[in-house]
Amino acid sequence: MPSFDREYFNMGYLDSLSYKDTFVHRLDPRIKLTVILAFVVTVVSFNKYAVLSLAPFFILPVFFLSFGDIPAGFIFKKVLIVAPFAFFVGIFNPVLDTDTLYTIGGMEISGGWVSFLSIMIKFVLTISAALLLIATTSFPGVCHALVRLRAPEIFVSQLLFLYRYIFVLMEEAMKILRARDMRSFEKRGKEMKVFINLIGVLFIRTIERSERIYQAMLSRGFHGRIDTMKVHRLSAADIVFALISLVLLYLFRRYDVVSIAGDLFSRFL
Repeated sequence: MPSFDREYFNMGYLDSLSYKDTFVHRLDPRIKLTVILAFVVTVVSFNKYAVLSLAPFFILPVFFLSFGDIPAGFIFKKVLIVAPFAFFVGIFNPVLDTDTLYTIGGMEISGGWVSFLSIMIKFVLTISAALLLIATTSFPGVCHALVRLRAPEIFVSQLLFLYRYIFVLMEEAMKILRARDMRSFEKRGKEMKVFINLIGVLFIRTIERSERIYQAMLSRGFHGRIDTMKVHRLSAADIVFALISLVLLYLFRRYDVVSIAGDLFSRFL
């Protein structure tokens, strides 16, 4: 399968994971969204030199992976795709912050390297949490949770349309690339000039198709609001999960859990 086609189906695969029937999938989307938002805010609130203090927060992604039956390798690959953005954000820290922060085995470690590692850990935690939220809830489910949490409906509608038209754009791009491949041999038809022309054709075709979709939606009674047939109600499991998650986030943020666990472990040795 061509690489473009494979990436197209991989995008849909993330959303298809949300149709599983596990404990995590059955949790109310509002609860999951609230917990993930609290998780992200708590993680990014640590100072730039925090590294070991972030270790306990891996419990939430591990919980979602285990109890949500989500392939860890698939999520890891998705994180790696966007990892260069975080890498280039923090790679200059060792150059700008050269003060020695730790000395381990005679080797001096500057604050820049520590802050760089902290950025990467925070990135992995937050991005994996967002991906796992979509994998166990679906993007439309997250948007529905935003509406139930009183987020502006026009904002939620824009998010839904953006998500939907990403697939429309990629589908049109797939058709154009297939047509080009069928009409080209070796490297013919793959020059930069042809690529620029294809971008223009893709833009026009996407706009035309989006207009047709919008007219079809209007003919079916679309009034600016995305309704759903699925009704979510809070259960005891949702409340217990939310309370335990928020309490753990508070404890992980308030106390140095790693140092406390290390002291307790050393006492028993």
